[in-house]
Amino acid sequence: MVAPESSRLWRRLMTLAEIGAIPGGGVDRQALTEGEASGWRLVIGWGREAGLHPATDAAGNLFLVLPGRDRAVAPVLLGSHLDTQPTGGRFDGAAGVLAALDAVTDLAASGRVPERDCVVVAWMNEEGSRFAPGMMGSEAFCGVRDLAAIRAVRDADGITVGDALDRFLAGFPDLPRRPLAAPVAAYLELHIEQGPVLEAAGCPVGIVTGIQGKKTVSVCLSGAEGHAGTLAMPERRDAVAAFARCAVALHAAIGGLDPAIKFTIGRVQVTPNAPSVIAREVRFSIDLRHPDNAVLDAAGARIAPLCAAEAAPCTVAVTPLVTAPSNAFDPVLRERIGRAAADLGFRAMPLLSAAGHDARHLAGLCPSAMIFVPCRAGISHAPAEWAEPADLAAGTAVLARLLHDLAFATALPLAGPPG
Repeated sequence: MVAPESSRLWRRLMTLAEIGAIPGGGVDRQALTEGEASGWRLVIGWGREAGLHPATDAAGNLFLVLPGRDRAVAPVLLGSHLDTQPTGGRFDGAAGVLAALDAVTDLAASGRVPERDCVVVAWMNEEGSRFAPGMMGSEAFCGVRDLAAIRAVRDADGITVGDALDRFLAGFPDLPRRPLAAPVAAYLELHIEQGPVLEAAGCPVGIVTGIQGKKTVSVCLSGAEGHAGTLAMPERRDAVAAFARCAVALHAAIGGLDPAIKFTIGRVQVTPNAPSVIAREVRFSIDLRHPDNAVLDAAGARIAPLCAAEAAPCTVAVTPLVTAPSNAFDPVLRERIGRAAADLGFRAMPLLSAAGHDARHLAGLCPSAMIFVPCRAGISHAPAEWAEPADLAAGTAVLARLLHDLAFATALPLAGPPG
């Protein structure tokens, strides 16, 4: 038996991590950059070695297709994403894509033709670090967000998604295009937990019950520039001072609203951002999460009035960006994950995902499920992110067993997406 740390999956994870490698073992591979294009070329090459056919779509999602016996029936999709945070790790997203590729490669090598296409997918811009908000590829694929609106989003340098996407896809002129919103029989995604629960329990496989709800909001505070040495304090319209008041009020009123709430101000942009100039504008982002949609909505409703109360003498504009309610994954797929883990001799436990994933959007399109594997100390979105080879091997074995069952079934007795 091949040791997990010398397996094909592990070797490929470490090879992919060299693309965009940063000090400390991390990875910076942003969406629709040359780094991601290099990742595509590497993964496409591995897929072609296995006999898989690469394709893309208008949203810049990558597909590697193992053709089934009946090409007309809806396929099984499995994968994750290849982009990272600017100081990301080697496993977030990449483990899901390469575990999917490993499972489909073994299926292809068996010589048996599945009943339906089995498709590895790498979704475009899951992270949202270059173009915000994230999960653009899965949103477009599932019809959650209009592609034209996605293409209009700009990064910090003013480059639109549309321009970046067109340049990116021009580098892959031979890839056929698949339609958006095509029927899907089921979707599976393996991911590191990005939390400490599985490691603390000594459990190698997590059966994800669902994903907690999330809202993202952009706030703009507008004041007036002034000389730091000459303008009297009472005369100032200082956007940074207004931001400080808003941040304190928001953290106190929302951050302490419920023990399970997650409230984060993650990005702050100051204009003109000069040492001796009173700031005329501050833009900041809010990330709000909770597993109960009622609590999430109530917390979100407090953002605008709190900011309005603290902003004066500046003005404030609050813009909602994303509202993603909590969702539950397909109960039949969840039961099958548990059964596959038991058959293979792995402990498995149910748990809720605190982080968002592309599977959230697929769950509204087709029966969907996620498999978690532990990550050290729950660390993710950081160079110290780490998953043990044996845990990745266990999760991938469960994924491959479930894929086999779905690939050769003439009918899929699944609960289906919520109606």
